[in-house]
Amino acid sequence: MLLDEFDPLNDEMISIMGNDGSVKQKGRKQPVSDEEAVDALQQMLFARQADIMTVSYQRQGRMFTYPPNDGQEAIQVATGMLLRNDDWLVPAFRELGTWLAKGVTLKELFLYWRGYEEASRFEHAPNTLPVAIPVSSQIPHAPGLGFAVKRNKTDQVVCAFSGDGGTSEGDFHEGLNFAGVWKVPVVFVVQNNQFAISVPAQQQTASRNMAAKAVAYGMPGIQVDGNDFFASYEVMKEALEYARAGNGPVLVEAVTYRKGAHTTSDDPSRYRTKEEEGEWELRDPINRLRSYLEANNKWSVNEKQLMKEYRKEIDRQFVEAENYGPYVLEDVFQWMYEEMPEELRRQKVAYERFLNWKEAQA
Repeated sequence: MLLDEFDPLNDEMISIMGNDGSVKQKGRKQPVSDEEAVDALQQMLFARQADIMTVSYQRQGRMFTYPPNDGQEAIQVATGMLLRNDDWLVPAFRELGTWLAKGVTLKELFLYWRGYEEASRFEHAPNTLPVAIPVSSQIPHAPGLGFAVKRNKTDQVVCAFSGDGGTSEGDFHEGLNFAGVWKVPVVFVVQNNQFAISVPAQQQTASRNMAAKAVAYGMPGIQVDGNDFFASYEVMKEALEYARAGNGPVLVEAVTYRKGAHTTSDDPSRYRTKEEEGEWELRDPINRLRSYLEANNKWSVNEKQLMKEYRKEIDRQFVEAENYGPYVLEDVFQWMYEEMPEELRRQKVAYERFLNWKEAQA
């Protein structure tokens, strides 16, 4: 098992593909079929194009702050391909590839980033929790879901995402502690993209790596090259199978790189160098998988035409979100409590008065 073979305490990380897309170990079996590898590349290309266009929409003033995903497609798409329809996804806020693979639509995501809380229902992606902006606040929910799965004796798995910065929050450690004690079927994925806003990963922890934190909580931990689709797929497949079989939780650290800003309100040039960005560009997940497929005569797609089709579909869904209609005033106040308390009622009345005054001034 990979979980036994790669010890995070020895700072061992599994990586299968070289930067040029070559497979490092001769004779190593491809973890997916050729068709699945091509599908994965197409999903990664779509996710990246959607990400690029979403940043553009935000810069045009057509939506609010957005956290780019550029560069993290391999671990996200690999996870999304492996999750079953009835598995639980507990996201943070930078899991675009996984959301899309799980069935979340771009229109729903566009609506969310435009401020429509109702979009978090994710109607086409069962068992997907809403976006969680407060860092690691979603992590304790994962072992709770896992406890319910174990109690109901089903074979579902809960997959919970966080970033490297999330490992510095108390919620992260409390969630892992509960999961370890209860031995629930949860796979925790830390997308270590090297920066929590402007704080580098080495300032987040004195541990050798994030995966080593699993040891204290009595679960396997493994570090994977998160820009390597094959390695990410193999690790996530084994981690999900391990948890699904009733063996308890797993912690996966996916070592990747956030090529863009933390959010569209951020300027990464203030805390990292172009030289560093250039070094990581050599490890780009899309280029690596594309190079592998091209070398094996499995990729002959006209990418220029493909991107044209992707842009058309992405823009179609954005325009639908943009024309969705006005935000329902009641939604600002009514979802925090089962019954709206008097203080919120007072605020609602005050806000209605303000809107009426504003309209009268127009």
